[in-house]
Amino acid sequence: MAGSIEKEIGRRRTFAIISHPDAGKTTLTEKFLLYGGAINTAGSVKGKANAKHAVSDWMEIEKERGISVTSSVLQFEYDDYCINILDTPGHEDFSEDTYRTLMAADCAVMVIDASKGVEAQTIKLFKVCVMRHIPIFTFINKMDREAKDTFELLDNIEKVLGIDTCPVNWPIGCGKEFKGVYERNSREILGFESVSTGGSKEAKETIISIDDGQAEQMIGEDFYENLMEEIELLDGASQPLDMEKVHKGELSPVFFGSALTNFGVQPFLEHFLQMTTAPLPRVSKGTEIAPAEHDFSAFVFKIQANMNKNHRDRIAFMRICSGKFEANMEVKHVQSKKKMRLSQPQQIMAQERKIVDEAYAGDIIGVFDPGIFSIGDTVCMPKDDFEYEGIPTFAPEHFARVIQLDSMKRKQFVKGVEQIAQEGAIQIFQEHQAGFAEIIVGVVGTLQFDVLKYRLENEYNCEIRLEPLPYQAIRWIKDVQTDMNKLKGVAEVKKVRDMRGNPLLLFKNEWGIQFVLDRNEGLELVEFSKE
Repeated sequence: MAGSIEKEIGRRRTFAIISHPDAGKTTLTEKFLLYGGAINTAGSVKGKANAKHAVSDWMEIEKERGISVTSSVLQFEYDDYCINILDTPGHEDFSEDTYRTLMAADCAVMVIDASKGVEAQTIKLFKVCVMRHIPIFTFINKMDREAKDTFELLDNIEKVLGIDTCPVNWPIGCGKEFKGVYERNSREILGFESVSTGGSKEAKETIISIDDGQAEQMIGEDFYENLMEEIELLDGASQPLDMEKVHKGELSPVFFGSALTNFGVQPFLEHFLQMTTAPLPRVSKGTEIAPAEHDFSAFVFKIQANMNKNHRDRIAFMRICSGKFEANMEVKHVQSKKKMRLSQPQQIMAQERKIVDEAYAGDIIGVFDPGIFSIGDTVCMPKDDFEYEGIPTFAPEHFARVIQLDSMKRKQFVKGVEQIAQEGAIQIFQEHQAGFAEIIVGVVGTLQFDVLKYRLENEYNCEIRLEPLPYQAIRWIKDVQTDMNKLKGVAEVKKVRDMRGNPLLLFKNEWGIQFVLDRNEGLELVEFSKE
Protein backbone atom coordinates (compact mmCIF):
# COMPACT_ATOMS: atom_id res chain seq x y z
CA MET A 1 0.00 0.00 0.00
CA ALA A 2 2.78 2.44 0.97
CA GLY A 3 4.45 1.73 -2.38
CA SER A 4 1.36 2.80 -4.32
CA ILE A 5 1.09 6.04 -2.29
CA GLU A 6 4.75 6.77 -3.05
CA LYS A 7 4.17 6.06 -6.74
CA GLU A 8 1.08 8.32 -6.89
CA ILE A 9 2.85 11.18 -5.11
CA GLY A 10 5.90 10.68 -7.34
CA ARG A 11 3.92 11.35 -10.50
CA ARG A 12 2.37 14.60 -9.21
CA ARG A 13 3.52 17.99 -10.53
CA THR A 14 1.94 21.11 -9.04
CA PHE A 15 2.78 24.50 -10.50
CA ALA A 16 1.44 28.02 -10.91
CA ILE A 17 1.44 30.03 -14.12
CA ILE A 18 2.27 33.71 -13.65
CA SER A 19 2.47 36.58 -16.12
CA HIS A 20 1.57 40.15 -16.92
CA PRO A 21 -1.99 40.48 -18.31
CA ASP A 22 -2.15 39.67 -22.04
CA ALA A 23 1.16 37.79 -22.17
CA GLY A 24 -0.77 34.65 -23.16
CA LYS A 25 -0.94 32.76 -19.88
CA THR A 26 -4.54 31.57 -20.27
CA THR A 27 -3.88 30.44 -23.85
CA LEU A 28 -0.85 28.43 -22.71
CA THR A 29 -2.92 26.85 -19.90
CA GLU A 30 -5.56 25.78 -22.41
CA LYS A 31 -3.02 24.22 -24.75
CA PHE A 32 -1.69 22.14 -21.83
CA LEU A 33 -5.24 20.95 -21.17
CA LEU A 34 -5.69 20.08 -24.85
CA TYR A 35 -2.57 17.88 -24.74
CA GLY A 36 -3.86 16.19 -21.62
CA GLY A 37 -7.19 15.51 -23.33
CA ALA A 38 -8.96 17.47 -20.59
CA ILE A 39 -10.75 19.71 -23.11
CA ASN A 40 -11.52 19.32 -26.80
CA THR A 41 -11.46 22.94 -27.94
CA ALA A 42 -9.55 25.88 -26.60
CA GLY A 43 -11.68 28.88 -25.64
CA SER A 44 -10.82 32.48 -26.30
CA VAL A 45 -10.72 35.07 -23.53
CA LYS A 46 -11.33 37.98 -25.86
CA GLY A 47 -13.36 36.24 -28.55
CA LYS A 48 -16.68 37.37 -30.03
CA ALA A 49 -19.78 37.37 -27.86
CA ASN A 50 -20.69 33.81 -28.84
CA ALA A 51 -17.15 32.41 -28.57
CA LYS A 52 -16.23 30.02 -25.79
CA HIS A 53 -14.70 31.70 -22.78
CA ALA A 54 -11.37 30.53 -21.50
CA VAL A 55 -11.80 27.35 -19.50
CA SER A 56 -10.04 28.74 -16.45
CA ASP A 57 -12.03 32.00 -16.29
CA TRP A 58 -15.35 31.14 -14.67
CA MET A 59 -16.63 34.17 -12.75
CA GLU A 60 -19.11 36.31 -14.75
CA ILE A 61 -17.08 39.49 -14.32
CA GLU A 62 -14.05 37.64 -15.71
CA LYS A 63 -15.94 36.68 -18.84
CA GLU A 64 -17.15 40.25 -19.32
CA ARG A 65 -13.75 41.87 -18.89
CA GLY A 66 -11.50 39.15 -20.30
CA ILE A 67 -9.26 39.07 -17.23
CA SER A 68 -8.68 36.41 -14.60
CA VAL A 69 -9.88 37.67 -11.21
CA THR A 70 -9.57 34.53 -9.12
CA SER A 71 -7.09 31.69 -9.22
CA SER A 72 -8.42 28.55 -10.86
CA VAL A 73 -7.24 25.04 -10.16
CA LEU A 74 -7.01 22.66 -13.10
CA GLN A 75 -5.99 19.01 -13.00
CA PHE A 76 -5.19 16.77 -15.95
CA GLU A 77 -3.14 13.68 -16.88
CA TYR A 78 -0.32 13.71 -19.41
CA ASP A 79 2.16 10.94 -20.20
CA ASP A 80 1.62 9.22 -16.80
CA TYR A 81 2.05 12.48 -14.90
CA CYS A 82 -0.83 13.91 -12.87
CA ILE A 83 -0.58 17.67 -13.30
CA ASN A 84 -2.16 20.34 -11.10
CA ILE A 85 -2.06 23.81 -12.67
CA LEU A 86 -2.81 26.81 -10.50
CA ASP A 87 -3.83 29.54 -12.93
CA THR A 88 -3.39 32.94 -11.30
CA PRO A 89 -4.82 36.39 -12.00
CA GLY A 90 -2.40 38.44 -14.08
CA HIS A 91 -3.78 41.82 -13.06
CA GLU A 92 -1.73 43.45 -10.30
CA ASP A 93 -4.86 44.40 -8.34
CA PHE A 94 -5.22 40.68 -7.59
CA SER A 95 -1.61 40.07 -6.59
CA GLU A 96 -2.64 38.93 -3.10
CA ASP A 97 -4.65 36.03 -4.53
CA THR A 98 -1.65 35.14 -6.68
CA TYR A 99 0.65 35.29 -3.66
CA ARG A 100 -1.49 32.81 -1.74
CA THR A 101 -1.69 30.54 -4.76
CA LEU A 102 2.11 30.52 -5.07
CA MET A 103 2.21 29.21 -1.49
CA ALA A 104 0.44 26.09 -2.77
CA ALA A 105 2.70 25.58 -5.82
CA ASP A 106 6.04 23.73 -6.02
CA CYS A 107 7.29 25.78 -8.97
CA ALA A 108 6.16 28.49 -11.37
CA VAL A 109 5.96 28.99 -15.12
CA MET A 110 6.56 32.61 -16.05
CA VAL A 111 5.02 33.65 -19.39
CA ILE A 112 6.65 36.66 -21.08
CA ASP A 113 5.48 38.52 -24.20
CA ALA A 114 8.42 38.46 -26.67
CA SER A 115 7.69 42.01 -27.85
CA LYS A 116 7.53 43.51 -24.34
CA GLY A 117 9.99 41.58 -22.17
CA VAL A 118 9.61 41.74 -18.38
CA GLU A 119 6.63 43.90 -17.39
CA ALA A 120 5.75 45.54 -14.08
CA GLN A 121 3.41 42.85 -12.81
CA THR A 122 5.86 40.06 -13.65
CA ILE A 123 8.42 41.75 -11.38
CA LYS A 124 5.99 41.84 -8.44
CA LEU A 125 4.99 38.18 -8.82
CA PHE A 126 8.53 37.07 -9.50
CA LYS A 127 9.70 38.60 -6.22
CA VAL A 128 7.19 36.41 -4.41
CA CYS A 129 8.74 33.34 -6.10
CA VAL A 130 12.24 34.48 -5.11
CA MET A 131 11.06 35.00 -1.53
CA ARG A 132 9.93 31.36 -1.49
CA HIS A 133 12.97 30.08 -3.50
CA ILE A 134 10.66 28.28 -5.89
CA PRO A 135 11.97 27.12 -9.29
CA ILE A 136 10.93 29.32 -12.22
CA PHE A 137 10.60 28.16 -15.83
CA THR A 138 10.27 30.86 -18.49
CA PHE A 139 8.15 30.58 -21.63
CA ILE A 140 8.74 33.49 -24.02
CA ASN A 141 5.49 33.66 -25.98
CA LYS A 142 4.23 35.28 -29.20
CA MET A 143 7.37 34.61 -31.26
CA ASP A 144 5.13 34.61 -34.36
CA ARG A 145 4.74 38.37 -33.82
CA GLU A 146 7.42 41.06 -33.85
CA ALA A 147 9.79 40.42 -30.91
CA LYS A 148 12.72 42.03 -29.15
CA ASP A 149 16.22 40.76 -29.89
CA THR A 150 16.61 37.38 -28.15
CA PHE A 151 19.85 38.24 -26.34
CA GLU A 152 18.21 41.49 -25.22
CA LEU A 153 15.21 39.55 -23.84
CA LEU A 154 17.46 37.26 -21.80
CA ASP A 155 19.52 40.20 -20.58
CA ASN A 156 16.27 41.93 -19.59
CA ILE A 157 15.16 38.92 -17.50
CA GLU A 158 18.55 38.63 -15.80
CA LYS A 159 18.89 42.35 -15.00
CA VAL A 160 15.32 43.13 -13.96
CA LEU A 161 14.59 39.91 -12.08
CA GLY A 162 18.08 39.10 -10.85
CA ILE A 163 18.06 35.46 -11.97
CA ASP A 164 20.39 33.64 -14.38
CA THR A 165 18.87 32.19 -17.56
CA CYS A 166 19.64 29.15 -19.68
CA PRO A 167 17.89 28.90 -23.08
CA VAL A 168 16.84 25.27 -23.68
CA ASN A 169 15.87 26.17 -27.24
CA TRP A 170 16.58 29.20 -29.43
CA PRO A 171 14.25 31.09 -31.79
CA ILE A 172 14.99 31.53 -35.49
CA GLY A 173 13.57 34.88 -36.60
CA CYS A 174 10.28 36.35 -35.36
CA GLY A 175 6.97 37.77 -36.60
CA LYS A 176 6.28 37.02 -40.27
CA GLU A 177 9.88 35.79 -40.53
CA PHE A 178 9.57 33.31 -37.63
CA LYS A 179 11.12 30.05 -38.89
CA GLY A 180 10.99 27.94 -35.73
CA VAL A 181 13.27 27.03 -32.84
CA TYR A 182 16.58 25.22 -32.48
CA GLU A 183 16.63 22.57 -29.74
CA ARG A 184 20.09 22.89 -28.17
CA ASN A 185 20.25 19.44 -26.62
CA SER A 186 19.18 17.36 -29.63
CA ARG A 187 20.68 19.81 -32.21
CA GLU A 188 17.38 19.73 -34.11
CA ILE A 189 15.44 22.51 -35.76
CA LEU A 190 11.71 22.53 -35.13
CA GLY A 191 10.44 24.33 -38.25
CA PHE A 192 7.44 26.66 -37.95
CA GLU A 193 4.82 27.16 -40.61
CA SER A 194 1.57 28.96 -39.79
CA VAL A 195 -1.56 27.38 -41.19
CA SER A 196 -5.19 28.47 -40.78
CA THR A 197 -7.62 25.78 -39.65
CA GLY A 198 -11.25 26.84 -39.61
CA GLY A 199 -10.58 30.35 -38.43
CA SER A 200 -7.99 29.46 -35.79
CA LYS A 201 -4.24 29.48 -36.29
CA GLU A 202 -2.18 26.33 -35.97
CA ALA A 203 1.49 25.70 -36.60
CA LYS A 204 2.81 22.98 -38.83
CA GLU A 205 6.01 21.55 -37.32
CA THR A 206 8.89 19.98 -39.25
CA ILE A 207 11.80 18.42 -37.35
CA ILE A 208 15.21 18.32 -38.99
CA SER A 209 18.79 17.96 -37.71
CA ILE A 210 20.89 21.13 -37.95
CA ASP A 211 23.60 18.99 -39.61
CA ASP A 212 21.19 17.85 -42.35
CA GLY A 213 21.90 19.53 -45.67
CA GLN A 214 18.17 20.33 -45.99
CA ALA A 215 18.18 22.52 -42.83
CA GLU A 216 19.71 25.53 -44.57
CA GLN A 217 17.23 25.21 -47.40
CA MET A 218 14.28 24.93 -44.99
CA ILE A 219 14.98 28.13 -43.03
CA GLY A 220 16.92 30.10 -45.66
CA GLU A 221 20.63 30.80 -46.03
CA ASP A 222 20.68 34.09 -44.06
CA PHE A 223 18.74 32.66 -41.14
CA TYR A 224 20.92 29.55 -41.12
CA GLU A 225 24.17 31.55 -41.03
CA ASN A 226 22.80 33.82 -38.32
CA LEU A 227 21.66 30.80 -36.28
CA MET A 228 25.12 29.16 -36.49
CA GLU A 229 26.72 32.40 -35.22
CA GLU A 230 24.21 32.72 -32.38
CA ILE A 231 24.67 29.08 -31.34
CA GLU A 232 28.43 29.58 -31.14
CA LEU A 233 27.95 32.71 -29.05
CA LEU A 234 25.37 30.96 -26.88
CA ASP A 235 27.48 27.86 -26.25
CA GLY A 236 30.39 30.05 -25.21
CA ALA A 237 28.58 32.63 -23.09
CA SER A 238 25.38 31.22 -21.59
CA GLN A 239 25.03 29.46 -18.25
CA PRO A 240 25.02 25.65 -18.35
CA LEU A 241 21.74 23.99 -17.36
CA ASP A 242 22.55 23.31 -13.71
CA MET A 243 19.47 21.57 -12.29
CA GLU A 244 20.59 22.18 -8.70
CA LYS A 245 20.50 25.94 -9.38
CA VAL A 246 17.13 25.56 -11.13
CA HIS A 247 15.63 23.80 -8.10
CA LYS A 248 16.96 26.53 -5.78
CA GLY A 249 15.29 29.20 -7.93
CA GLU A 250 18.64 30.70 -9.02
CA LEU A 251 18.54 29.72 -12.71
CA SER A 252 15.54 29.78 -15.05
CA PRO A 253 15.41 27.45 -18.09
CA VAL A 254 14.01 29.49 -21.00
CA PHE A 255 11.80 28.24 -23.87
CA PHE A 256 10.45 30.07 -26.93
CA GLY A 257 7.22 29.47 -28.79
CA SER A 258 3.73 30.65 -29.71
CA ALA A 259 0.90 29.40 -27.51
CA LEU A 260 -1.81 30.71 -29.85
CA THR A 261 -0.57 28.61 -32.77
CA ASN A 262 0.40 25.72 -30.48
CA PHE A 263 4.04 25.97 -31.53
CA GLY A 264 6.68 24.92 -28.99
CA VAL A 265 4.10 24.17 -26.29
CA GLN A 266 4.44 20.37 -26.29
CA PRO A 267 8.29 20.37 -26.21
CA PHE A 268 8.09 22.88 -23.37
CA LEU A 269 5.62 20.73 -21.41
CA GLU A 270 7.77 17.61 -21.88
CA HIS A 271 11.02 19.31 -20.86
CA PHE A 272 9.26 20.95 -17.93
CA LEU A 273 7.85 17.66 -16.58
CA GLN A 274 11.31 16.05 -16.70
CA MET A 275 12.99 19.02 -15.02
CA THR A 276 10.51 19.51 -12.18
CA THR A 277 10.28 17.44 -9.04
CA ALA A 278 7.52 15.55 -7.30
CA PRO A 279 5.89 17.37 -4.32
CA LEU A 280 8.46 18.66 -1.84
CA PRO A 281 8.44 18.54 1.98
CA ARG A 282 6.62 21.36 3.80
CA VAL A 283 7.62 22.84 7.15
CA SER A 284 5.47 22.32 10.25
CA LYS A 285 6.73 23.84 13.53
CA GLY A 286 10.29 23.87 12.23
CA THR A 287 10.21 20.24 11.03
CA GLU A 288 10.08 19.10 7.40
CA ILE A 289 7.11 16.84 6.68
CA ALA A 290 8.04 14.43 3.85
CA PRO A 291 5.04 13.91 1.52
CA ALA A 292 5.27 10.11 1.24
CA GLU A 293 6.30 9.35 4.83
CA HIS A 294 3.35 10.83 6.72
CA ASP A 295 -0.41 10.41 6.77
CA PHE A 296 -2.74 12.97 5.26
CA SER A 297 -2.19 16.65 6.02
CA ALA A 298 -3.05 19.84 4.11
CA PHE A 299 -3.34 23.60 4.43
CA VAL A 300 -6.02 26.04 3.21
CA PHE A 301 -4.71 28.59 0.71
CA LYS A 302 -7.95 29.91 -0.76
CA ILE A 303 -11.61 30.24 0.14
CA GLN A 304 -14.20 30.97 -2.54
CA ALA A 305 -17.87 31.72 -1.89
CA ASN A 306 -20.63 31.10 -4.43
CA MET A 307 -18.65 29.17 -6.99
CA ASN A 308 -22.00 27.79 -7.98
CA LYS A 309 -24.95 30.19 -7.74
CA ASN A 310 -27.35 27.27 -7.35
CA HIS A 311 -25.46 25.94 -4.33
CA ARG A 312 -24.70 29.22 -2.47
CA ASP A 313 -21.71 27.44 -1.02
CA ARG A 314 -18.24 28.19 0.21
CA ILE A 315 -15.33 26.08 -0.93
CA ALA A 316 -12.03 25.90 0.95
CA PHE A 317 -9.16 24.98 -1.38
CA MET A 318 -6.49 22.84 0.25
CA ARG A 319 -3.04 21.88 -0.92
CA ILE A 320 -2.37 18.31 0.26
CA CYS A 321 1.12 18.27 1.80
CA SER A 322 1.49 14.64 2.80
CA GLY A 323 -0.08 11.23 2.49
CA LYS A 324 -3.34 10.16 0.90
CA PHE A 325 -6.74 11.76 1.33
CA GLU A 326 -9.77 9.46 1.38
CA ALA A 327 -13.38 10.61 1.38
CA ASN A 328 -15.09 10.35 4.78
CA MET A 329 -11.83 10.11 6.75
CA GLU A 330 -11.90 11.89 10.10
CA VAL A 331 -9.39 14.73 10.35
CA LYS A 332 -8.45 17.41 12.87
CA HIS A 333 -8.84 21.11 12.13
CA VAL A 334 -5.75 22.29 13.99
CA GLN A 335 -6.79 25.90 14.66
CA SER A 336 -10.14 25.00 16.31
CA LYS A 337 -8.84 21.63 17.63
CA LYS A 338 -12.10 20.11 16.31
CA LYS A 339 -12.42 16.73 14.65
CA MET A 340 -14.39 16.79 11.42
CA ARG A 341 -15.07 15.01 8.16
CA LEU A 342 -14.21 16.99 5.03
CA SER A 343 -17.50 16.91 3.17
CA GLN A 344 -18.06 16.93 -0.60
CA PRO A 345 -14.34 16.66 -1.44
CA GLN A 346 -13.91 17.70 -5.05
CA GLN A 347 -11.38 18.51 -7.67
CA ILE A 348 -12.23 21.35 -9.94
CA MET A 349 -11.76 21.86 -13.63
CA ALA A 350 -12.55 25.60 -13.69
CA GLN A 351 -16.21 25.61 -12.58
CA GLU A 352 -16.77 21.93 -13.41
CA ARG A 353 -16.69 19.87 -10.25
CA LYS A 354 -15.83 16.23 -9.80
CA ILE A 355 -16.38 14.58 -6.42
CA VAL A 356 -13.26 12.61 -5.48
CA ASP A 357 -12.76 9.53 -3.34
CA GLU A 358 -9.02 9.95 -3.02
CA ALA A 359 -6.24 12.44 -3.61
CA TYR A 360 -2.52 12.57 -2.85
CA ALA A 361 0.20 14.97 -1.70
CA GLY A 362 0.61 17.62 -4.39
CA ASP A 363 -3.09 17.58 -5.31
CA ILE A 364 -5.49 20.43 -4.65
CA ILE A 365 -8.94 19.58 -3.30
CA GLY A 366 -11.92 21.78 -2.60
CA VAL A 367 -14.05 20.95 0.43
CA PHE A 368 -17.30 22.40 1.69
CA ASP A 369 -16.58 25.09 4.29
CA PRO A 370 -19.26 25.44 6.98
CA GLY A 371 -17.62 28.72 8.05
CA ILE A 372 -14.84 27.13 10.10
CA PHE A 373 -11.82 27.64 7.82
CA SER A 374 -9.51 30.63 7.46
CA ILE A 375 -6.71 31.06 4.95
CA GLY A 376 -3.54 29.38 6.24
CA ASP A 377 -5.34 26.78 8.41
CA THR A 378 -3.95 23.23 8.73
CA VAL A 379 -5.85 19.94 8.72
CA CYS A 380 -4.21 16.63 9.61
CA MET A 381 -4.97 13.25 11.14
CA PRO A 382 -6.30 13.42 14.74
CA LYS A 383 -3.15 11.71 16.12
CA ASP A 384 -0.76 14.19 14.43
CA ASP A 385 0.20 17.64 15.60
CA PHE A 386 1.10 19.48 12.40
CA GLU A 387 0.75 23.20 11.84
CA TYR A 388 1.98 24.59 8.56
CA GLU A 389 3.33 28.11 8.32
CA GLY A 390 0.61 30.75 8.01
CA ILE A 391 0.09 32.89 4.92
CA PRO A 392 0.72 36.59 5.57
CA THR A 393 -1.75 39.15 4.21
CA PHE A 394 -0.86 42.30 2.31
CA ALA A 395 -1.70 45.61 4.00
CA PRO A 396 -4.50 47.33 2.02
CA GLU A 397 -3.52 50.48 0.12
CA HIS A 398 -6.96 51.79 -0.92
CA PHE A 399 -10.01 52.35 1.28
CA ALA A 400 -13.69 53.11 0.73
CA ARG A 401 -16.83 53.44 2.82
CA VAL A 402 -19.49 50.90 1.80
CA ILE A 403 -22.99 52.38 1.71
CA GLN A 404 -25.90 49.98 1.43
CA LEU A 405 -28.70 51.39 -0.75
CA ASP A 406 -31.56 49.21 0.57
CA SER A 407 -31.69 48.94 4.36
CA MET A 408 -34.28 46.12 4.09
CA LYS A 409 -31.52 43.83 2.77
CA ARG A 410 -29.24 44.35 5.75
CA LYS A 411 -28.89 40.63 6.48
CA GLN A 412 -27.76 39.69 2.94
CA PHE A 413 -25.45 42.71 2.89
CA VAL A 414 -23.65 41.80 6.13
CA LYS A 415 -23.40 38.13 5.08
CA GLY A 416 -22.08 39.05 1.63
CA VAL A 417 -19.43 41.47 2.89
CA GLU A 418 -18.26 39.02 5.58
CA GLN A 419 -18.11 36.06 3.21
CA ILE A 420 -16.18 37.94 0.52
CA ALA A 421 -13.81 39.23 3.22
CA GLN A 422 -13.18 35.67 4.44
CA GLU A 423 -11.88 34.83 0.96
CA GLY A 424 -9.05 37.26 1.67
CA ALA A 425 -9.42 39.53 -1.38
CA ILE A 426 -10.76 42.42 0.67
CA GLN A 427 -10.42 43.40 4.31
CA ILE A 428 -13.28 44.97 6.20
CA PHE A 429 -13.18 47.33 9.14
CA GLN A 430 -15.80 48.86 11.39
CA GLU A 431 -15.92 52.43 12.61
CA HIS A 432 -14.36 52.46 16.10
CA GLN A 433 -17.64 53.33 17.87
CA ALA A 434 -20.31 52.91 15.19
CA GLY A 435 -19.75 49.14 14.90
CA PHE A 436 -21.27 47.46 11.85
CA ALA A 437 -23.33 50.58 11.14
CA GLU A 438 -20.38 51.82 9.10
CA ILE A 439 -18.26 49.43 7.09
CA ILE A 440 -14.96 50.41 5.55
CA VAL A 441 -13.34 48.14 3.01
CA GLY A 442 -9.61 48.03 2.28
CA VAL A 443 -8.07 46.51 -0.87
CA VAL A 444 -4.61 46.05 -2.38
CA GLY A 445 -5.78 47.12 -5.87
CA THR A 446 -8.73 49.32 -6.83
CA LEU A 447 -10.19 46.77 -9.26
CA GLN A 448 -11.15 44.78 -6.16
CA PHE A 449 -13.74 47.49 -5.41
CA ASP A 450 -15.45 46.75 -8.76
CA VAL A 451 -15.43 43.02 -8.01
CA LEU A 452 -16.91 43.60 -4.53
CA LYS A 453 -19.71 45.78 -5.94
CA TYR A 454 -20.39 43.34 -8.79
CA ARG A 455 -20.50 40.30 -6.52
CA LEU A 456 -22.70 41.92 -3.85
CA GLU A 457 -25.18 42.89 -6.55
CA ASN A 458 -25.10 39.60 -8.48
CA GLU A 459 -24.56 37.01 -5.76
CA TYR A 460 -26.24 38.62 -2.75
CA ASN A 461 -28.75 40.90 -4.49
CA CYS A 462 -27.49 43.98 -2.59
CA GLU A 463 -26.86 47.31 -4.23
CA ILE A 464 -24.07 49.40 -2.74
CA ARG A 465 -22.27 52.66 -3.29
CA LEU A 466 -18.57 52.99 -2.56
CA GLU A 467 -17.20 56.31 -1.31
CA PRO A 468 -13.40 56.49 -1.66
CA LEU A 469 -11.60 57.52 1.52
CA PRO A 470 -8.34 59.53 1.52
CA TYR A 471 -6.27 57.01 3.50
CA GLN A 472 -3.14 55.33 2.19
CA ALA A 473 -1.55 53.54 5.14
CA ILE A 474 -2.82 51.23 7.84
CA ARG A 475 -1.33 50.19 11.19
CA TRP A 476 -2.61 47.85 13.87
CA ILE A 477 -2.20 48.91 17.50
CA LYS A 478 0.00 46.27 19.11
CA ASP A 479 -1.64 46.49 22.55
CA VAL A 480 -5.28 45.59 21.90
CA GLN A 481 -6.26 47.07 25.30
CA THR A 482 -5.26 50.58 24.17
CA ASP A 483 -8.04 53.17 24.67
CA MET A 484 -8.30 54.78 21.22
CA ASN A 485 -10.27 57.72 22.68
CA LYS A 486 -7.19 58.80 24.64
CA LEU A 487 -4.79 58.91 21.70
CA LYS A 488 -3.31 62.32 20.90
CA GLY A 489 -2.70 63.89 17.49
CA VAL A 490 -5.28 61.75 15.69
CA ALA A 491 -7.50 64.48 14.19
CA GLU A 492 -6.49 63.39 10.66
CA VAL A 493 -6.55 59.68 11.51
CA LYS A 494 -9.46 57.23 11.25
CA LYS A 495 -9.92 54.88 14.22
CA VAL A 496 -11.38 51.51 13.24
CA ARG A 497 -11.48 47.85 14.30
CA ASP A 498 -10.95 44.77 12.16
CA MET A 499 -13.31 41.80 12.06
CA ARG A 500 -11.63 40.26 15.11
CA GLY A 501 -12.10 43.47 17.08
CA ASN A 502 -8.43 44.50 16.94
CA PRO A 503 -7.88 48.29 17.04
CA LEU A 504 -6.15 49.98 14.12
CA LEU A 505 -5.54 53.39 12.61
CA LEU A 506 -5.87 54.59 9.01
CA PHE A 507 -3.46 57.34 7.96
CA LYS A 508 -3.60 59.76 5.04
CA ASN A 509 0.14 59.34 4.49
CA GLU A 510 3.23 57.65 5.92
CA TRP A 511 4.30 60.91 7.60
CA GLY A 512 1.18 60.82 9.80
CA ILE A 513 2.30 57.51 11.35
CA GLN A 514 5.45 59.05 12.84
CA PHE A 515 3.49 62.10 13.99
CA VAL A 516 1.10 59.92 16.05
CA LEU A 517 3.97 57.83 17.46
CA ASP A 518 5.79 61.01 18.56
CA ARG A 519 2.67 62.30 20.34
CA ASN A 520 1.87 59.03 22.15
CA GLU A 521 4.72 57.68 24.22
CA GLY A 522 4.85 53.89 24.43
CA LEU A 523 2.38 53.39 21.55
CA GLU A 524 3.44 50.54 19.25
CA LEU A 525 2.03 50.18 15.75
CA VAL A 526 2.49 47.15 13.48
CA GLU A 527 1.97 46.63 9.75
CA PHE A 528 0.29 43.23 10.03
CA SER A 529 -2.39 42.04 12.39
CA LYS A 530 -1.86 39.08 14.67
CA GLU A 531 -4.02 36.17 13.58
